[in-house]
Amino acid sequence: EGTLESELFFYVRGAFTGAIRDKKGRFELADGGTIFLDEVAELSAAMQVKLLRVLEDRTIVRVGSSEMRPVNVRVISATHQNLDTAIADGRFREDLFFRLGVVVLQVPGLASRVEDIPMLIEHFQAKFPAQDRCRFDASALRVLLQHPWPGNVRELENVTEFMINMMGPDGILGEDTLPQEILSNTWQDPVTAQTEAAA
Repeated sequence: EGTLESELFFYVRGAFTGAIRDKKGRFELADGGTIFLDEVAELSAAMQVKLLRVLEDRTIVRVGSSEMRPVNVRVISATHQNLDTAIADGRFREDLFFRLGVVVLQVPGLASRVEDIPMLIEHFQAKFPAQDRCRFDASALRVLLQHPWPGNVRELENVTEFMINMMGPDGILGEDTLPQEILSNTWQDPVTAQTEAAA
């Protein structure tokens, strides 16, 4: 939590061990622009209060100082959690939700928009050096379209990378390059598994 606070907000030299010089935080660096806060529902109660204060007062307080500094920042945030449930459970502040929720966009899970899968695969393929000599065959694509995708787009990216690593010299990404867990519908994205284990 202390590391996150110093990362988001300016800290002054001597504020904590290792703070050998003043350092601008992300909010100050984003002044006049936009800051993106991913997984905002994971913030601790104390950090939620500090974020709420920034949004309400348009000022930041430097770590190790009482000086208040004005900032003009547009905040975009995201979470995979159901915030209505988090608010009801007392894990997320309702007033912070209303401050953040000026415009709320809900992106449906990948399983409910399978028509996006071929386009996303093509995008992910372009990230890897071998992409210019590989192609998905119809049978592999059919399996991917039927998968429930509990890990959403991140899971699809990991599966695409796995398949490219398993690709043979012919460059065809077929069922034989799919993770066995995908074929048996027991695949769990490593990031998703880690998050669930932590919960």
